[in-house]
Amino acid sequence: MNWISDTAHWLKHQKEPWLQIWKRFGLMASTALLLVTLLNCSPKTASISLPVDSPERFAESGVQPVAEQWWTVFEDPQLNDLVDSALNSNFDLKTAWERLRAARAVVDREASAFFPRLDGSVRAEKNRSQSQFRDSEVLQLGLSSEYEIDLWGQIRSGVDAERFRARASYADYQTAALSLTAEIVRTWYQLAEAQSQLQLANEQVETNEQVLRLIKARFGSGLVRGVDILRQQQLLEGTTEQKITAEVRVQMLQHQLAVLLGQAPRQTFSDALDQLPLLPPLPKTGVPIELVKRRPDVQSAYNLLQAADRELAVAISSKYPRLNLTASISTAAINADKLFEDWAYSVAGNLLAPLFYGGQINAEVDRSEAVRQQRLYEYGQAVLTAFREVEDALLQEQKQAESIESLKSQVRLSKQTYEQLQLAYFNGMSNYLDVLTALDEQQRLQRNLLAANLELLEYRIALYRALAGGFETKRETASQG
Repeated sequence: MNWISDTAHWLKHQKEPWLQIWKRFGLMASTALLLVTLLNCSPKTASISLPVDSPERFAESGVQPVAEQWWTVFEDPQLNDLVDSALNSNFDLKTAWERLRAARAVVDREASAFFPRLDGSVRAEKNRSQSQFRDSEVLQLGLSSEYEIDLWGQIRSGVDAERFRARASYADYQTAALSLTAEIVRTWYQLAEAQSQLQLANEQVETNEQVLRLIKARFGSGLVRGVDILRQQQLLEGTTEQKITAEVRVQMLQHQLAVLLGQAPRQTFSDALDQLPLLPPLPKTGVPIELVKRRPDVQSAYNLLQAADRELAVAISSKYPRLNLTASISTAAINADKLFEDWAYSVAGNLLAPLFYGGQINAEVDRSEAVRQQRLYEYGQAVLTAFREVEDALLQEQKQAESIESLKSQVRLSKQTYEQLQLAYFNGMSNYLDVLTALDEQQRLQRNLLAANLELLEYRIALYRALAGGFETKRETASQG
């Protein structure tokens, strides 16, 4: 029991009675407990779940997984080079990147509120008294600091809100990159189809010229009417117009592709394809709920919803008191030699509680809550749009494939019809108007078949675009390095 007597002896010889020591200890413990309680009373953010029902599966699915760089499935080295170049030089994508950098800078700016502010001051003053005919100088140096204790998590919620906005900006950048790749691929194959249309137009012009020469030769023998020549010339002019239209379209698509690459529209692509590629196997569509997590535009809407939820917490926290701590230290003297001999210190705490703001704080809470609901509905709409785009692309590709088979049959039948009518006409057994109509129909169907194949390819591109997720660009890799 010696330790009891030793402790009593120690307490007896202290400068302060032991009762006051316990009172101070109790006060410190109570203060700490109060701060912990206040910190735990910060507004809680709500859990966010998917606002719409997700279907179990899509209408159709393949077996080939969608690669991160989805355009490589076409196995086109020229296309791969174009996409890589566009991702580095496209100005719209550069703009999206700068928006992302600005959003990340805002996060850093808001996060600075976690740390105290420290300001330094230097003051020099010189006075002259006319009555005493002498000068006086005052030199002063000082440091001041201010810090707000985040009692209710207001600062933390504000920083979290900006952090979610930055994530949304990153998802927007990924969306822009994904859209750019789809536009490059689509324009590249539109150019290939336009080249095919131009080649077909040249062949049709040559065919119609040959037929016109045959008719003119038979006209000299008195075997055909003059109106047949006029009708064939009209068809020839029509195909010539188709050729001109195809030439204009080729040039415009080259200009469009150049601008997408960040180049002047006078850039031409002499090595462009003159035929469309074969369609790759149908990709694996996966589970719809995985699409929600993969698509950057949906993730952008989700992060904006999270940011709005944190902003609501900030608005609610504005109803509660704020605690600011300030401290300063300074020295002053009449000359530099005595500048550091005398110091002045100051430490203060300020608890500011909102009492009456004319309904401003409650109105801000209502506004923030309405914005949160708005973001929730936008998130739900983005999810539904993602599901619809996949289903639409699957349906359109399936029906377009059926339409192409029908067009191929029509082209084959129209060719047979024209050959038989032409043979009958030159044997004097048919009217040339029937031959002309069959020839015009055959050429129109040939042009439509080329356009239909392009449309089928565009539906597949749309499917890849709807299923693809974000991917890392060289710009991101360089910034991380």
